[in-house]
Amino acid sequence: MDRRALGLAAVLCAVLCAAPMVATAQQAASAYDLIIRNAHIIDGTGSPWYRGDVGVRDGHIAAVGDLVNATAETVIDAGGDVVAPGFIDMLGQSELTMLVDPRVPSKIFQGITTEITGEGESIAPLDSAMIAENMPAYRHYGITPDWHTLTEYFARLRKQGMGINMGTYVGAASAREMVLGYGDVTPTAAQLDSMKAIVARAMREGALGVSTALQYPPAPYARTPELIALAGVAAHFGGIYATHMRSEGDAEMQAMDEAFRIAREADIPVEIFHLKTAGKTNWGKMPHVVSRIDSARAAGLDVTADTYAYTAWENSFSAFVPPWAHDGGNAKLVERLKDPAMRARIRKDMLTPSTSWDNEWQEISGPHDVLITSVNNPDLLPIEGKRLDEIAKSWHEDAINTLFDILIKDDAQTYVAVFGMSEPDVELALEQPWVSIDNDASGTSPEGILGKEHPHPRAYGTFPRILRKFVREERLLTLPDAVRKFSALPAQREHLTDRGVIKQGMWADLVVFNPDSITDVATYEKPNQFSVGMRYVLVNGVPVIAEGKMTGALPGRVLYGPGYEGKR
Repeated sequence: MDRRALGLAAVLCAVLCAAPMVATAQQAASAYDLIIRNAHIIDGTGSPWYRGDVGVRDGHIAAVGDLVNATAETVIDAGGDVVAPGFIDMLGQSELTMLVDPRVPSKIFQGITTEITGEGESIAPLDSAMIAENMPAYRHYGITPDWHTLTEYFARLRKQGMGINMGTYVGAASAREMVLGYGDVTPTAAQLDSMKAIVARAMREGALGVSTALQYPPAPYARTPELIALAGVAAHFGGIYATHMRSEGDAEMQAMDEAFRIAREADIPVEIFHLKTAGKTNWGKMPHVVSRIDSARAAGLDVTADTYAYTAWENSFSAFVPPWAHDGGNAKLVERLKDPAMRARIRKDMLTPSTSWDNEWQEISGPHDVLITSVNNPDLLPIEGKRLDEIAKSWHEDAINTLFDILIKDDAQTYVAVFGMSEPDVELALEQPWVSIDNDASGTSPEGILGKEHPHPRAYGTFPRILRKFVREERLLTLPDAVRKFSALPAQREHLTDRGVIKQGMWADLVVFNPDSITDVATYEKPNQFSVGMRYVLVNGVPVIAEGKMTGALPGRVLYGPGYEGKR
């Protein structure tokens, strides 16, 4: 049996064998670091709750059952509240903000104990040209990029500590940028070999797989055979292929065909990031998307997806500009936006329906559907939280010229929330048994430099919102199924064989909450508000939330992929 098969077998055992363990008399009499008593245990597998206690020792779950006679340094009386596995964010984006505030408070108040990151571009590997291209973001956060490899970045995380666990993909675009730069070029055979070697090294350094974000240049310049080649390398090391598909709108069916082809020809599991049907012309098409994925799975392709379950997405404002205008990087994009002839060409492309690129201007009803969430230029802070039509009116411009001018003033670093999905499509995606949950937002805080941003409310509210809206109020999901989507399902997908279920021997990533009161508070108008209702959040057995308050502890660990060759 090969390494990948062994890994999958271990994951299945971890999930399927996760029946509650009744503590023996010897275990009950032993001392624990921490005991959670009188809990309604929802173990992550989708099974109904059962009453019991959970004992923690040395960061692991040491016993589950009746621990009435056991002693511990710390005893938490759950009082009938739910105890569940810590939540796993399948796309988190905190690789930089973790270095600003390693407590990642917006995450832990949601119950998130593990984040997977690295959408298309990863935090490493880096070279000097990539550091220069990314320098506006580093300066914005006051970060010195003193790493070039995943090994070096992970060492920095371990040295500073972190409030949650983190694992990352290696970005296919990162490999492309190191070898080809930011231009619209096709790699030679030798260049593709260099890109494959970069992916292989990252997998050995602990990447969970390879990822793409095929809407954001230079990623759209990659052709399918290039992606198959890089995914094949990740597959060799037991990793997965995670993708923001080439289109989530008018060309979504073709984009799914590409994802399925990569799954088949690279022989690799595929995770579709933030599954959606974008744009009003595509509302109502989610049943067809679901049917396509169900058919692919029935044919033997290991395809799953994740969602954040809001009707607005968030991404770079520059994504509204066609890919050809990004050729050469952000500096070249800004040059073109300043050139009247290029500006006119870009405008024409935005106003012309097309399936050759994911044209977000065609996916919205108008500029009111665009909300500015983050700017890099301090002079632009007054426009954060405002709609594009409102800004255009105050600037005495039309909306497209306003869009162009914001990108110029902000060196193409602006981020926006875009209201382009329908509630029924969002709900149908969420219901699917193969859909887990992503936050698709970096860890943040109302304090400091992070508090100056106006993020999408999902940054603070995704998981509690699902518990409030889709479990408690609308009854779209049962509580055990929601917890499964938060824990065992993503752990299985990421081959995290020692997390995701409440079972003896697993790492003690645990949450304690009242399912009748947990709720999100963040809104589009006032997003910088913590969710409420998490009584306790434990990461590797250490409380990062205790009695509803942040402890400041940094017990998180780097999570390594199946190809990792270093010392854990």
